[in-house]
Amino acid sequence: MSDHRAQSFQRTLGYYFMINLISILNPSAAQAVHKVVEHHVAHHPPEAWVTYLFTALLVGLIFCLAFEEKIHAQKSVIASSFALMGLALGTFFDILPFGPEAASKGAAPMINHFGETLFHPVFIQGVDWGVIAIIFGASLFVDITSKSGLFTWIALKLTKSSGGNPLKLLWAYGVMTVVFSAVLNNVTAMIIVGSLSVVSLEKLSRRDLLLGFLLIEGLLTNVGGLLTLISSVPNIIVGTAAGISFGRFFVIAAPFVLVTTAVTLWLGAKMFKITGFESEHQEVEGRRLVAQFDESEGIESRGFFIFSSVMTICFVFTIALASMIPGLNKLGMAYVALLFAGIMMLKFKSSASEFYKSIDWDLLGFFVALFAFINVLEHAHVLALIGQGLSHIINLGETLGGASLLVSASVFSSVTDNIPLAAMLAKILNAQQTAGDSSLWWSVIFGANLGGNITPIGSASTLVAVTMMHKHKLPMSFSGFVIRAVPFAIVQIILAIIYVSLFV
Repeated sequence: MSDHRAQSFQRTLGYYFMINLISILNPSAAQAVHKVVEHHVAHHPPEAWVTYLFTALLVGLIFCLAFEEKIHAQKSVIASSFALMGLALGTFFDILPFGPEAASKGAAPMINHFGETLFHPVFIQGVDWGVIAIIFGASLFVDITSKSGLFTWIALKLTKSSGGNPLKLLWAYGVMTVVFSAVLNNVTAMIIVGSLSVVSLEKLSRRDLLLGFLLIEGLLTNVGGLLTLISSVPNIIVGTAAGISFGRFFVIAAPFVLVTTAVTLWLGAKMFKITGFESEHQEVEGRRLVAQFDESEGIESRGFFIFSSVMTICFVFTIALASMIPGLNKLGMAYVALLFAGIMMLKFKSSASEFYKSIDWDLLGFFVALFAFINVLEHAHVLALIGQGLSHIINLGETLGGASLLVSASVFSSVTDNIPLAAMLAKILNAQQTAGDSSLWWSVIFGANLGGNITPIGSASTLVAVTMMHKHKLPMSFSGFVIRAVPFAIVQIILAIIYVSLFV
């Protein structure tokens, strides 16, 4: 036991000895002292070697996910193993909030109707159930809506407008991905556009291009997430802390999103060899193929098709405006996704279990375990350790420090949740009294969003894209994704550095 820990242990024993002595003389005073002691013990930070131990666990999780095919284990199993290990170690080192002292360690207590204080288990309260609910609700909504033939109809209309030209289709779907990501959330956008891509390319007998389409769309969800203040959670956290208005955010971010979208689509077309027609014969053949498509072939019920169309439009506008609608602004986008999924399920109420089978439970399990593990890392001060390292970078100044901060934020957000990272960096910038018009705020915003394009676990939407690839029997491992995505991420980050340094 180190001297520091021994002294802390001795002080704690002394405190409890004092409580026992005071309780004999004055029981009410003992309760007040006990609360002070609990506060001291609960807020005592873990030793450095404990933080490094949990940092090693984070590195271990990343490596296991990188070689998931080699160890023959699914993502949910890998993440759950590390989450369980982290929770056990967190309990052993007494860094997690349990019982009555949970409030003093940062947990939010709940008071029921009878005045009783309730606490969620630590492995529950650390999970972002909003993300889980959005994935679950949006997946159900899309799967049920697809039964109406709506997505097939949209896909074939877009395909016909492209004349069967794969390059035109890529650009159409790419722009649609960015727009959907800006007004919806990234996960919902990926689910909708990814489903359309599968339908269209299979109709065109160009399934060989599906992997490229899904990867590019996954990357563009994070680009589209930069467009408005409410497009992603890091935008909201950092933008609010810096005092950036909705209009100013859009004016600054829009030029970058426009240029980066065009560059990403151009680079994607080159890398995956997605080309237009090279001869008149191919053009004629393409038009002949799309002319044979009947967009109404998947519509079994005209009434259900119209209902699904109306519900989809309502879903898009409701989830986009949820933060401004009284009531929904408290329940959030997750409730909207579940609400519309529930409305659609009323059509198939007697066969609802069939749609539950289409849910990717491995993906949901992975997210639950990952959130629980990250919560343990927060209590182990792993994220604080990352923040301390980045604080030295911030001190380098607007230009060099901004570029270094953007790159660092990108790297760290590629392997951990960008939400606590963005919150931590926002606190650091506020503590240093950074001006609201400083480019450092934008370095954090761009880095936290674009970092999700480096690894498949960097953002929920890229993970959904990889999951869709697996669902359609397309080979894509963790390392395979990194190899294909890093060139895009490097170009996007370089563009962001140039843009932030020269134009923000």
